[in-house]
Amino acid sequence: MTLLDHLRRMAGNNLWSNDRLYRAVLQLKPGEFEAERTSFFPSIKVTLNHILAVDHLYLDFLEEGGVGAAAYDDYVPFDEPQALFAAQVAADRRLIVFCEGLSEDDLDRRVITDRREDGMIPEKISDILGHVFLHDIHHRGQVHAMLSGTSVAPPQLDEFLLDYDLKLRQAEVARLGL
Repeated sequence: MTLLDHLRRMAGNNLWSNDRLYRAVLQLKPGEFEAERTSFFPSIKVTLNHILAVDHLYLDFLEEGGVGAAAYDDYVPFDEPQALFAAQVAADRRLIVFCEGLSEDDLDRRVITDRREDGMIPEKISDILGHVFLHDIHHRGQVHAMLSGTSVAPPQLDEFLLDYDLKLRQAEVARLGL
């Protein structure tokens, strides 16, 4: 497997993992989504909004959209999990399309990242993608842990890459078109 193949699979994993996580979140009882919890961010709601806001920022960098840091700064958080889920799916699908459009040569190409007072920093596309995937995994793990304190059991999020686990994800992968 090439690095490009791996990054494409990780983009698919991002969609799949978010789908599993949000399907659990959508089962929460009233008040659990926004309830204060112990984590890096104070609630499931705030954490999931943070993931999407950062995805918007990095998608703008990757797509060279020109919005810059405002893609994060101007993000308007969602109050309802269903609307947030729909927006996350849209971002995840954009990331898949972006990765599908890449060539091996694109991975070392640098795009400008707007770091506000630190300036415009050129970063390699492969490094940005790796960062986005790590960032999302990191914060999904926090949501996963917070779900443990709710009425909904946290879903398994690591059954995506291995053939052994295919039986555990096959219907979801088909539904998502992965």
